[in-house]
Amino acid sequence: METHPNEAARAVRVVAADGASSELLLVGAPNASRWLYWLPAMGVPARHYLPLAQALAAQGIAVALHEWRGIGSSDRRAGRGQDWGYRALLQEDLPAGLVATRRAWPGATGALGGHSLGGQLASVFAARHPELGGELVLVASGAPYWRNFHHPWLIGAAYVAAPLLAGALGHFPGRRIGFGGNEACGVIRDWARSGRTGSYRAEGMGDLEACMASYAGRVLALRMRDDWLGPAASLAWLLDKLPCADVMHEVVAPDDLQGPANHFGWMKTPQSVAVRIAHWLDRAT
Repeated sequence: METHPNEAARAVRVVAADGASSELLLVGAPNASRWLYWLPAMGVPARHYLPLAQALAAQGIAVALHEWRGIGSSDRRAGRGQDWGYRALLQEDLPAGLVATRRAWPGATGALGGHSLGGQLASVFAARHPELGGELVLVASGAPYWRNFHHPWLIGAAYVAAPLLAGALGHFPGRRIGFGGNEACGVIRDWARSGRTGSYRAEGMGDLEACMASYAGRVLALRMRDDWLGPAASLAWLLDKLPCADVMHEVVAPDDLQGPANHFGWMKTPQSVAVRIAHWLDRAT
């Protein structure tokens, strides 16, 4: 694989059809032949994935870092009168970001990937849009169904409490309580519903799983060995929704990262993850 030197991120302001805007961070050579569109974990600003993007760029993979609505560079903030759910994320924001990515690297081959919630919504979006090319990268991700976690009743109770708290305050105060960002009520309702039921449905979209069942693309699933937020059962539950996919599943250990192999620790030393992703993408050529 041809390699390219690391480059500083280029910020492109992306405007969705409903007027919401955010910065898309682009990392990689202008003549890159492959790009990966990356969806962050819930509440994590896009800039926190710059080390991953730089490591992938060094492997010849350009990266577009998506910004969630309401987070980081987004011009929206969740609150009373400012609400949205998965429908806006999937039908308004992602398509706008992908248009900008294709303009940045015209003619290049694209793939979709994500971390945690980003991996979940990347799975949904990739299944609904086979024209993307059928390559999906999941890192420290998995379905949030409560039965798949240690202390399941505590997790299940959180999925009941979170929408109630968000409704009372007008937003979910993730920054204050240490989980996620300050999220919109609709996002929390959609997320908590999948956590309670084990199924993906979204307000205004209905069932999201029909397309997932017929997705026949390639999937790279990297699970962090010590990730209690993304245990093996959680990842298996998500992958089971993609029964026709060609899945490569690997476990990343602390020795691979020279650091913690947990839900967020891998982001500090992502070189091994980047090499695995790049080699897997290269196998398709």
